[in-house]
Amino acid sequence: MSENIRKPSVLGGTMIVAGTSIGAGMLALPTVSAGMWLDWSMLLLFLSWIGMLKSSQAILEVNMHYPVGASFNSLVKDTLGSTWNIINGISISFVLYILVYAYISGGSSMISYLFESLSGQAPNRMLMSFLFALILVACVWASTWFVDRLTVIMMGGMVLSFVVSMSGILPSISISNLLQTNAPLVDRSIFVWAALSTYLTSFCFHGSVPSLVKYFGKDPLRIDKCLVYGTGITITCYFIWITVASGSVSREGFKAVIASGGNVGVLVQAANAAISSDIIIRMLDAFAFFAIATSFLGAGLGLFDYLADLFKIDDSPKGRFKTTLITFIPPMIGGIFFPDGFIAAIAWAGLFSVIWAVIVPSLMVLKVREKFGEVEYKPFKGKFVPYALIVYGTVVGVCHILVVFNILPQFK
Repeated sequence: MSENIRKPSVLGGTMIVAGTSIGAGMLALPTVSAGMWLDWSMLLLFLSWIGMLKSSQAILEVNMHYPVGASFNSLVKDTLGSTWNIINGISISFVLYILVYAYISGGSSMISYLFESLSGQAPNRMLMSFLFALILVACVWASTWFVDRLTVIMMGGMVLSFVVSMSGILPSISISNLLQTNAPLVDRSIFVWAALSTYLTSFCFHGSVPSLVKYFGKDPLRIDKCLVYGTGITITCYFIWITVASGSVSREGFKAVIASGGNVGVLVQAANAAISSDIIIRMLDAFAFFAIATSFLGAGLGLFDYLADLFKIDDSPKGRFKTTLITFIPPMIGGIFFPDGFIAAIAWAGLFSVIWAVIVPSLMVLKVREKFGEVEYKPFKGKFVPYALIVYGTVVGVCHILVVFNILPQFK
């Protein structure tokens, strides 16, 4: 086969970026946006996209100074030292653990909602959490190949159900829900700060940048196109989803969703109340389920491989069983005993994502420019963007902590 035929495509790289970004995290966006509503949501969506795109480009620039195949951890250790590498590793581990818990919480909520809508009886949430996690954990334990094949099928189902459900709902959304609010524009802006970390989490794909370099080789201009196009698809899907959800559920309706911990099943149930077509309802249900399941498999496999490498556990059936236990037992316990923590978990993931996806890349790009000088690929000149990203990440982190201590107002 010729070299040209084997050349990786920008389309393939774009799908890697978009597929890594889009997932269950997007399901939290309408709920955390309820207080600020559509206008502020769109502004925050745009600013989050710009910030996370620039931080991914910073990682790409750093990668250009190192051999193809250098891991994210290798880049951090060589540029910032062992201490930052340990901080970065802890942050990634925490994010993956908390995301696996969030997806167990969201998945059990969806299964409970579907079971109740079909049977008329409310199931036991603890049991639903256990069953949802057990089935998908078994897939991860089986093999990486099995997860790969299952994820491809589910991604196809997610794309199809998203297109069909959004196409069916858009013509019937309520303009009054979208535009009518009881609070002036300035008053609603106060709710932006509490949503920052959740929006940041929804654009996290940065661990894939070194993988793209390994895939494409040192071809930064084509990889940069993948970053721009992939995040462009992501923000477009988020724009449609937030518009549809905000147009289908009233501000008062979101209060009930928030009271339930923001779990996905309650949000989908509230959105379905405004839909008259059974087919569209089922497509929306399918989209939410596929989004959660694919995200669980992606985060779960990432954490599984990370811990296996960290603890030097082999890939034998016995070794995979050990890794499965240390990977999934903690989040499963959390999902069983604290089933309504979806929104809170996504926000906590955002807090720690600030470190490895925003602050660390900014520090690295400043260091490599000082250490190596000029490079062919330079997505932004000067030090303004790296310092602006550090400020952005710091603001997101501080705001989340203030939310935890109920200092910042939240829409309830």
